[in-house]
Amino acid sequence: MKIATFTHQNKTRLGIVIEQSIVDLAAAEPGLPTDMRRFLEAGEAAWGRARDAARRAAPRIPLAEVRLEAPIANPGKVLAIGLNYADHVKESGMQPPKHQIWFNKQWNAVTGPHDAFEIPAAAPNFIDYEGELCFVIGKRCHRVPAARAAEVIFGYTCGNDVSVRDWQMRTPQFTLGKSFDTHAPIGPWIVTADELTEPHALELRTFVNGELRQHSNTRELIFDCYAQVQELSAAFTLDPGDVIFTGTPSGVGAAMKPPRFLRAGDRVRVEIDGIGAIENEAIAGPAETVIG
Repeated sequence: MKIATFTHQNKTRLGIVIEQSIVDLAAAEPGLPTDMRRFLEAGEAAWGRARDAARRAAPRIPLAEVRLEAPIANPGKVLAIGLNYADHVKESGMQPPKHQIWFNKQWNAVTGPHDAFEIPAAAPNFIDYEGELCFVIGKRCHRVPAARAAEVIFGYTCGNDVSVRDWQMRTPQFTLGKSFDTHAPIGPWIVTADELTEPHALELRTFVNGELRQHSNTRELIFDCYAQVQELSAAFTLDPGDVIFTGTPSGVGAAMKPPRFLRAGDRVRVEIDGIGAIENEAIAGPAETVIG
């Protein structure tokens, strides 16, 4: 199933996307959580009720009448892996990694599939895109071998690991350069793992203002999704709703000659076959201080 977070008539809740409509789970199954993280924490019984609602002739709302939000707006962790496509390693001028390279993106970076992302006033000159497959953890887990990793992945979504390159590269740790507010667009929904059974054979494309910049396939991942679960869960517990960015292929703006960074008004579209697409406009970020 494709499960989305959506807003309709000023109320935000969960729904199952079927073709060009959405089943309102708050109406079809009133006892279910209306927040994605709480829905995932509710476990397989809740997921089964949502699937049953999708199978029934439950009332639907046309997709054109709703606003799609980030599938999960408040993940406990947003983790991203670096240098995980061979062609991206090559264009970066670096050696293939011997170990997985992980960094955090703060949850405040998460924004919706069609929301704007900011060109920050503090760092306006080196903003880059990174189209990525993301997966969402469905079950609390620790020390999971790769052979069992599929059991803990709830589903998959599209992501753009927006990056502030000068802040990213000025220290050995990438977190600040990867965590500006709005710099993790995800969506448009989560395709559950039982529907998307082969995450490692998906075409991925990133467009900037309609120009194809990235085109690859997830079979080119150096460390696949299951290896990523094994590595992360060896170190710490993964929780329902954690979002994992799985890496980006070649074609990022920083590696072009000359480099081509994003400016206000640019539009970035990330498409992944079997999932869908997100498209976000870059806008100038505010400069005023906010307290309270």
